Amino acid sequence: MSHIKENIVHIQKEIQALCRDIGKDPQEIHLIAVTKTIDASRINEAIAEGIVNIGENKVQEILNKFEQVNDINWHMIGHLQTNKVKYIIDKVQMIHSVDRIHLAEEINKKAKQINRCIDILIQVNIAKEETKFGIDEKDIYDFIDQLALLPHIRVKGLMTIAPFEENPEEVRIHFKRMKQLFDEIHDKNIKGIEMRYLSMGMTNDFKIAIEEGSNMVRIGTGIFGKRNYTE
Repeated sequence: MSHIKENIVHIQKEIQALCRDIGKDPQEIHLIAVTKTIDASRINEAIAEGIVNIGENKVQEILNKFEQVNDINWHMIGHLQTNKVKYIIDKVQMIHSVDRIHLAEEINKKAKQINRCIDILIQVNIAKEETKFGIDEKDIYDFIDQLALLPHIRVKGLMTIAPFEENPEEVRIHFKRMKQLFDEIHDKNIKGIEMRYLSMGMTNDFKIAIEEGSNMVRIGTGIFGKRNYTE
């Protein structure tokens, strides 16, 4: 038996209650349903319950599901190889995981070929984990200067993946620093760079993330339940 509807209602109520407690407008929080390993029928069930944004980690999963899923905003949230940009450039609303100039240049090139501009987020490895992708915060301004020269991408904010901790309070420090960095960049008013979205927080820690300034959360398990990974 599917619990997708109940799970979505529960998540939405949690977001609304939290925003009420901290004085935020819950409408400003963008919920992305993470659909890694989730089949199209269950994704469509979530869409029927009001989900408008879904996030995929792998290009192949986007390609496999794209024609089977109802009209929706697709977000590429996983590590993206440069040679696979061409497969999704006409399908995704936003790429969250831009962390190197060669990737950004390829996105710009492929977007130009289909006459569009594509929204991106800069992925920051704020906790400096060796196993995680993302740019080091000390390199972000040089990176931004390079991104600002690419006319077919639009920088819309920052993204991070926090370390998994049994006690989510332990990642608050990383979310707090991300918000500081987000605000610092915003205050510099860099031409062509917009700090609109701060994408951080997942099932285990999204409430901490929202408290610290996230306005885009990526939730998979909380909506679809635990996954049975085969790889």
